[in-house]
Amino acid sequence: MATEPRSSERRGGERVAEGTWVPGADGSGFGIEHLPYGVVRPTGEAPRVAVRIGDRALDLAVLADAGLLALPGLSASALRAPALNGFLALGRDVWSETRARLIELLDVRGPGASDVGALGERALVPLAEVEALLPVAVGDYVDFYSSLEHASNLGRIMRPGGDPVLPNWRHLPVAYHGRAGSIVVSGTPIRRPCGQRPPHAPSEVPSFGPERQLDFELELGFVTGPGLPSGARIPAAVADEHIFGFLLLNDWSAREIQRWEAQPLGPFLGKSFATSVAAWITPLEALAAHRVHGAPQDPPPLAYLHTDEPWALEIDLEVAIVPAGSRVELTLSRTNARELYWNAAQQLTHATSGGSALRAGDLFASGAISGLDPGSYGSLIELTSGGSTALQVGDGSRTFLEDGDTVIMRAVAAGGDRRPRLELGEVSGTVLAAAED
Repeated sequence: MATEPRSSERRGGERVAEGTWVPGADGSGFGIEHLPYGVVRPTGEAPRVAVRIGDRALDLAVLADAGLLALPGLSASALRAPALNGFLALGRDVWSETRARLIELLDVRGPGASDVGALGERALVPLAEVEALLPVAVGDYVDFYSSLEHASNLGRIMRPGGDPVLPNWRHLPVAYHGRAGSIVVSGTPIRRPCGQRPPHAPSEVPSFGPERQLDFELELGFVTGPGLPSGARIPAAVADEHIFGFLLLNDWSAREIQRWEAQPLGPFLGKSFATSVAAWITPLEALAAHRVHGAPQDPPPLAYLHTDEPWALEIDLEVAIVPAGSRVELTLSRTNARELYWNAAQQLTHATSGGSALRAGDLFASGAISGLDPGSYGSLIELTSGGSTALQVGDGSRTFLEDGDTVIMRAVAAGGDRRPRLELGEVSGTVLAAAED
């Protein structure tokens, strides 16, 4: 078993060190309290599992080869892999022991400086010298609709005059099954999709062409660890045994295509062309001090969705744009993940309640996260009231995204009051023109 860090205190149920010997990491948002996981590829080498500490990637395969990660149940082969799936499949005990050992190695008062330092930049590699890859090979992808404010705003736009939130919404976490092959890592350019667009009048026919109402959705996702066979269900009380960690996510949306095709079924081509995720996954264990009780649920959920645990996350979120032809970044929206009505435990429990199998590396997304105020909406369709009111963006304006626009999403779990400051990996993507026939 791994020993505990020599200089540590208990915060949110885990032991963490007071600081790290890695230069510049303390206070960066990627300090020893964080240690998010990803997959990196040094120039000319194979991909491998790493954790981020400051502006460096700690290569876990190198540590394992040097005998510094000799832990029960931890397979070195899971660290020499192009995705985190093998490590995720090892389960919560191995995740926790690995995290404790890494904290020990990076502790400012521990022996790690000499142990890891002897390996040089083979183990602690500057981020500028590696390529951050898609962290998991996603087998299944589910996108929820968990923000009451977002659902209400979108309902008013899509169904004017009707009830913006349908009767089932407050009883279950509504979701659709996404396309796993559409998931790309932050920084990947996003090609504008083409598809059928609704007719201008009932007597006309639809048209086919580039999407004219390209949008973003500001979301949080989580990835799972050990799965269950088909027919097994995951109670909300044990969801933390299956949720490995959280990451920022942009569910790009083609609103014209979505509006036309989603009658009567849910999203298909309007959501299947691209979903961007961060390169770094923040372990659930690192977020312990940032877990809070969410908004009251009325009516109370059915018994299988009930949970007494604080599953809402106190994480500040923002989305910004760098307009095409500009170098100036402009903030479009700020909100907080605690605004979500349905939490991750309820999402996972509901997703498996019918007997659906769960596998290591499955991805579950929250749906767009919006607050009560217009400046806290998580999508352009909300910020522009369905495209009827343009936003001032620098010297120009936007109702929806234009070719050349870059969208950037960031998330910070703020520090203070004995809580560490964690900065989640950002998500960015630049819109490219639609492919020519």
